[in-house]
Amino acid sequence: MATETKIEESVQKAVSTLTDNQLWTSLGLGALKIVAIMVITYIALRVGRSAIRNVFKARSRSPIKFSERREATLLKLLENVLTYVIYFISLMTILSTLEIDVKGLIAGAGIVGLAVGFGAQNLVRDIITGFFIIFEDQFSVGDYVKIGSAEGTVEEIGLRTTKIKSWTGELHIFPNGNVAEVTNFSVHNSVAVVDVNIAYEENIDKAERVLQELLLTLPQKYEELVNPPELLGIQTLGAPDVMMRIVAETTPMNHWYIARVLRKEVKQCFERNGIEIPLPRMVMYSRNDEDDVQEELQKKQKQVERD
Repeated sequence: MATETKIEESVQKAVSTLTDNQLWTSLGLGALKIVAIMVITYIALRVGRSAIRNVFKARSRSPIKFSERREATLLKLLENVLTYVIYFISLMTILSTLEIDVKGLIAGAGIVGLAVGFGAQNLVRDIITGFFIIFEDQFSVGDYVKIGSAEGTVEEIGLRTTKIKSWTGELHIFPNGNVAEVTNFSVHNSVAVVDVNIAYEENIDKAERVLQELLLTLPQKYEELVNPPELLGIQTLGAPDVMMRIVAETTPMNHWYIARVLRKEVKQCFERNGIEIPLPRMVMYSRNDEDDVQEELQKKQKQVERD
């Protein structure tokens, strides 16, 4: 009997709790508050990111401004920091709405963070190195760099990691603390080097003259050229041909494109002026032809002996 009475009391308490209007009212208000916090978080993120972009647009019109590379990097970094801060505030507000002691959590998190900090030295190093990369302008978003064995365009520089996308599509992610040596190809002008081959039978002076005339006209056609390309002269004397070298200073990372168009322009120029670009040559003879040659040589030798 006592057991049945306890069960009935428990059921009645559960029913009274579930049918308590005050409970459902508080749960409904709590749910509405959480939804409102999430909506405000979304709006705050949109407004904050828009404000950051507008600030950078205003700076771009001012006489004192950063380079486009550095502006893109700082813009991405500030957006990341804004996201982290707003998410943290939103989480703390939701926990307060659920009547969880936020102050106790923060105090406990500080003690736990101190303990974890001794084992999170790599994380701290990554963050500090990331700040130095950005403020020293070692490289920025959009730069073409080489880090270790990875080479490609910088997609993102975060507080902890750097992302590089290679031209074949692979995405390389590096902890900032592991970036020990960087080669940045986007800071200074590039140089295109093109080797041109002509046949030994051609007039070298004529080939140099038509090339010089062509190179002077190219900066008008290709804005990527900083100066007219320069013909250095004969580079090597090979077995089948003579090689001449052309160098051209271009804007950063345009040397591959200019090298391709230079080869095209040089070929068309040689065709217009009748200058031959040597082709591989192969001489073939059969065994019968060799026998005929030997017989002819023997006949000539006998003729010489008789004379």
